Amino acid sequence: MEHDRYQRGWEKLKKIDGEAGERVIESLKDIAPDLGRYTIEFPFGDIYSRPGLDLKSREIATVAALTALGNAAPQLKVHINAALNVGCTREEIVEVIMQMTVYAGFPAALNGMFAAKEVFKERDGKVPRRYLKW
Repeated sequence: MEHDRYQRGWEKLKKIDGEAGERVIESLKDIAPDLGRYTIEFPFGDIYSRPGLDLKSREIATVAALTALGNAAPQLKVHINAALNVGCTREEIVEVIMQMTVYAGFPAALNGMFAAKEVFKERDGKVPRRYLKW
C-alpha cells in the first residue's frame, strides 16, 4: 500500500510540477530524504489524487494560499508553473493573485505578482505587455 501511495504521488508530481518538482525532491536527497518522500506521498499521493476537484482547481487554490502566506516565493513559483501545466492561463493566475489583495494585503499580492512575472518570463522569455504597467 505504501509503495502504491508513493508511486501514485510520484506520477502526480511529475504531471503537475514536471521537472521543477523533481528538482525539489532531488535537492532533499542529501539532507532530508524522508521529507522528499513525505512530499511525494502526502500532498501528491493522497491530497492531489483525491476526487472532488480537478487539478486546475487545486492549483488555483494552491497559488492563492501560497500568495496569501507571503513568505513562500520559491514554492509559489513552482505552483504557478504547475498551474500553467494543468491548464490555467496567465490571466487566471494574475486574477487569483489580485484577489489576494483583499484577503492577504498588498505586500503579499505584490510579492505574488512579482513571482508570477518571473515565471512568465522564464517560461517564454517575455511577459505580456499588459503586466508591465508597474
